Amino acid sequence: MTVLVNVVVAFGVLAVLPLGLGLIEAPGLAVVRRFWLVGAAPGAVAVWLPRGGMAVGPAVAYLAVTGLLALTAVRRFARDRRLAPVDVAALTALVTPLAGAIALVAERGGVELFGFGLAILALTVPHLHFAGFAAALVAGLTSRAAGMMWLSTGAALAVPVGTLLVLAGYFVSDGAELAGAIVLTGGLWATGWLLWRSGVARVAAVTLAVTMVLALNWAAGEAFGLPHLSIQWMAATHGLANGVGFALCAVLAYRMRKVRPL
Repeated sequence: MTVLVNVVVAFGVLAVLPLGLGLIEAPGLAVVRRFWLVGAAPGAVAVWLPRGGMAVGPAVAYLAVTGLLALTAVRRFARDRRLAPVDVAALTALVTPLAGAIALVAERGGVELFGFGLAILALTVPHLHFAGFAAALVAGLTSRAAGMMWLSTGAALAVPVGTLLVLAGYFVSDGAELAGAIVLTGGLWATGWLLWRSGVARVAAVTLAVTMVLALNWAAGEAFGLPHLSIQWMAATHGLANGVGFALCAVLAYRMRKVRPL
């Protein structure tokens, strides 16, 4: 992993996730929140260690705590049996860190999991924490605040679906990945518009307007051989801006408003 990607990952697991977890409700989640840093801190350390057993051990500790987090999603669904758009967003937020942790363990161990190269695995980790956890959470909260209008409902569904389609595109083709990027971008732009209109987090809204253009440019460039930013520049622009300008700002804005957990 590059230094910048390491910083983004550590920032996600140590700051954005613990703040965001306070905005979700699920059976057993209070216990996971209480002990989150016990597992998250080793995960943040793992990205800085050389690949091998020394890095895999701390990554497995993070895998364990994200596994407990995903279990709260299972318990929530078993309790409510509900898949309204906001519930889909909440369940996605609770489950995607586990997928990111699996990618982290594999990458730190030097294992090309499911055909993913180590570079792709390294980037999958922050993607599933920010496009997966943070974006789904914010889309769900914003959708609920806006009411069940078509735009808010579409945003709450498009962000989780787009995230999964982008991930599936790695297995299928660059064209499939582009389709996922289009769905995800549409969902995030809708979320950004609702954030701007409500005044909840206008910095986050402006950030999305810019950074998702870069995401579309990169996906289209990969699919059609068009000029696009390198992975390194995408991490420095799209990745860093989404982590701070969107995820942190939006999560903090909702925490400050003391909204009812999703």
